[in-house]
Amino acid sequence: MPNQQCRLRGAVMAVSWLAAFTAAPPAALAANPPDAADTVYVNGYVYSVDSHDGVYQALAVRDGRIVYVGDDAGARKLAGAGTHTVDLHGRMLMPGLVDGHMHPLEGGMRLVACNLDYLSLTVPQFQARIQACLDKSRGQEPDGWLVVTNWFQYAMLPAGLEMTHAVLDSLHTRRPIAVEDSFGHTTLGNARALQLAGITRTTPDPLGGRMHRQPDGTPTGLLEDAAAEMVQKLIPPYTASQNAAGARAALDALRRQGVTSFLDALAEEGDLQAFSTVQHAGGLTARGHFAVPIRPATDLKPAAEAARVRAIAGRFDQGPRRVEPTVSVHNAKLFMDGVITAPALTGAMLEPYFVNKGTAAQPHWVPGSNRGPPVYFPAPQLRETLLALARAGIEPHMHADGDRAVREALDAVQAMRREFPEERIRAAIAHDESVDPSDFPRFKALGAVPVLSYQWEKPAADTIEGARDFLGPARFKYMEPAGYLAAAGARIAYGSDWPVDRLDEWFAMKVGVTRENSPEAGRQYAGRLGSDAGLTLAQAIRGFTANAAWELHAEHEVGSLEVGKFADLIVLDRNVFKVPPQQIADVKVLLTVVGGKTVFAARDFAAH
Repeated sequence: MPNQQCRLRGAVMAVSWLAAFTAAPPAALAANPPDAADTVYVNGYVYSVDSHDGVYQALAVRDGRIVYVGDDAGARKLAGAGTHTVDLHGRMLMPGLVDGHMHPLEGGMRLVACNLDYLSLTVPQFQARIQACLDKSRGQEPDGWLVVTNWFQYAMLPAGLEMTHAVLDSLHTRRPIAVEDSFGHTTLGNARALQLAGITRTTPDPLGGRMHRQPDGTPTGLLEDAAAEMVQKLIPPYTASQNAAGARAALDALRRQGVTSFLDALAEEGDLQAFSTVQHAGGLTARGHFAVPIRPATDLKPAAEAARVRAIAGRFDQGPRRVEPTVSVHNAKLFMDGVITAPALTGAMLEPYFVNKGTAAQPHWVPGSNRGPPVYFPAPQLRETLLALARAGIEPHMHADGDRAVREALDAVQAMRREFPEERIRAAIAHDESVDPSDFPRFKALGAVPVLSYQWEKPAADTIEGARDFLGPARFKYMEPAGYLAAAGARIAYGSDWPVDRLDEWFAMKVGVTRENSPEAGRQYAGRLGSDAGLTLAQAIRGFTANAAWELHAEHEVGSLEVGKFADLIVLDRNVFKVPPQQIADVKVLLTVVGGKTVFAARDFAAH
């Protein structure tokens, strides 16, 4: 709960943005009152997420920046003839959400694609939905690719089913089909897709990828990471206009959720071009940060890769951030491994995954021999890459699911820290689904930000059927260790990883606090996940705001409601501190403001 001693403080914070950064004493400020505000918000529960989680009544905005946070009386003094006064009627106002890891263009494009909607499906249901998409696009026979999205393979029925290309080959089509798992690491191709990609029994697994195979070595059609890219590279790219439309669709979804800043955690040039096009047309409604990927290669040259990323940043980065949203390119994305869940089991682990030496009816789980793949970037190469990036002014953002991948990422950050303190270069390690307890305190010690997807911290098909037995009891106890990391002092940031899951920031916040699934998920997923205590609500919100802003090196501009910062704020339909935690999932955003400009207003808010 916020510090109640800070509630409704009337301290004079009504100063102009320029004066906020001077040493003028309070008497001088009183003698030289600022100009009238453009907008004042009064009669509210203003949760600031400042250094002491202060709660106030009112806030004032001028020229896109916050010029006052305090009580109603102080805010009303800033209201002139042209000031717009918003009576919050006691509603909660807080900083706009900062989503520290997502894939927005892909999310936008999936909204209009052949979509399995993350559903739990039997094989006939799976086939029927895909056949319906084929029937709607008969004009693309026989050679047009069908791309199917948002396949939640971990919830296929019956549990534990592993799909093969035969499921797709029986459909009424000659077209190549690629079914993309929602996690973004697995593709199921039909026989035609495998043929076009040249994938046969003798095709070796590529570096950073794996093909599932029959006992005789024949590929089953399930392709992991770099192996999936062998099919994906054959799919015709979207046009520039299609990408721009996808970016606009994504931004519409973001502002309805209250997201005012985001990191695109895998930004190809097409992503950058799409959001730049929208920005130049005046349609960018959230602050865009972009991480350019660096892919594993045996002959990778770290200095050359850093120079390549720097060159892309030079083309797209729009310089010092301004009140109006812009495009920022200050990050690079590196994949350390895949995912820790079955059937993939491509997370890099310190100890082997477990295997069932019994039967389905009488299982006997024991350690096997598979520790997942080697970390995709060998340790010396990773250290040199992070150093080269830091010297180019680029901050690393690393995907690490398994505990071995997390450890090697931390080791590389430790090497980088000898030359670059966290004040100069931020380092993020995303996902961290399995972390060895001895590494919990290293996040704080090294200034490494764990970017966690709170919505995964619950009993569900991926964490129960897909992970519990394969990890074994000792590791499963610590799966999704948000509370443990927080207790160790880590600066936790939130990243939705959309469209790996539906974009639902408020369900994610609820899970971060309760570690519970929705009751609609079924009795088999009732209760809490693991032994982790979870986050307090204040900690969870800070992950969505101030800490994610820190991750993006934007903490002086966004992430809290303080004088001088951009006026990025949202109004909610309920006070999350005054409802049962389970009801946080039902929050509706009534107003989203970016740089003082309203980018979304719900009808029921506009009516007041």
